Amino acid sequence: MTFNADLAPDLGAGARNLLLNCAGLEPGQRLLIVYEGPALGWYDLETPLAVADEARRLGTTPTMLEVGDPAKGKDTRVEEAISAHDIIVFFARIGDQDRFADPAPGKTCVMCYARDAAMLASSFGRTNHQALVELKQAVNEILLSADNIEISCPLGTAISGGLSQAARAEGKDVGLRRFPMGVPQPVDASGFTGQIALARFLTPTGSRVCDPAYLKINRPVIAEVTSGRITGFSGDQAEATRVGQHHQCVADLFDIDSNVVHSWHAGIHPGCAYNRTAAENPDRWSNTVFCNPRFLHFHTCGDYAPGEICWMVLDPTVLVDGRALWENGRLRAEAFTQSQRCIDSWPELNALLAHPSDRVGF
Repeated sequence: MTFNADLAPDLGAGARNLLLNCAGLEPGQRLLIVYEGPALGWYDLETPLAVADEARRLGTTPTMLEVGDPAKGKDTRVEEAISAHDIIVFFARIGDQDRFADPAPGKTCVMCYARDAAMLASSFGRTNHQALVELKQAVNEILLSADNIEISCPLGTAISGGLSQAARAEGKDVGLRRFPMGVPQPVDASGFTGQIALARFLTPTGSRVCDPAYLKINRPVIAEVTSGRITGFSGDQAEATRVGQHHQCVADLFDIDSNVVHSWHAGIHPGCAYNRTAAENPDRWSNTVFCNPRFLHFHTCGDYAPGEICWMVLDPTVLVDGRALWENGRLRAEAFTQSQRCIDSWPELNALLAHPSDRVGF
């Protein structure tokens, strides 16, 4: 396959960033690349092939395994292939399922959210992965040590709360490696009370396959939340009813609690650009653009991370003990000592934070 000549140098840099700085590929390790065909609409073919080419330049012979739609059920070939390799890179949605489970012993699994060559070649894919890992750690420290956190948005979100000592100690993050790194550890929502404005779409979290996958919201609906539980939906009566019915439909499908608001986190990677329209595929949109600081999302419907229904909040402001860490969708890393230290250590983050992408699918 011939790669886009204009993207080639940057595409190679993004691939090296994935393989070396994220996956930690070393000579002699066995690499498996699991990918979906472009006909499924989530990934192009150029990106996994570019990563495979870069792996060969680094002295590794990768194994390529094409998989189908996750709605078709588990593919036994994947489990067999994983057992025979050291590093597994997923350009496939199946890599995102069970992402909070403990990884297989001795295996490094990477879930790639760069859906096409342009994303991998952009600052989203090329910014040193370790810089984003350190930024994530700094944001974790800020949030998990807060006494009070307030979340708001232009549509009327107004919810606040804090973390219990148990929640601070027991917070669980994903078992695989995300690439690019785009969100901090989820914040437990059981101590949060207020209201959350729901608009545009309710979308899946990628945890499991459900039908219908998403719900289009025609007019904003307010979700009323008390101590991490949904107590009602208000606003336009017809829309509020539809939202409640969608929650109950998904809950019935998986026999889970429809009223749980489990946790939340917001994007930390300003290089994440979504150049397609959200309406084209709301599932693909939300499960890609969540890395952008213009979105904060809640994991709901199910008393586990990440739940089954995602609430996407556009342009959030998050006050941590009165200081804005996110302000109208901009990550204000310079406002806190922990994150400023990270910026000082990684100057490339300065340009990224100063010129964030505003392309989020609308």
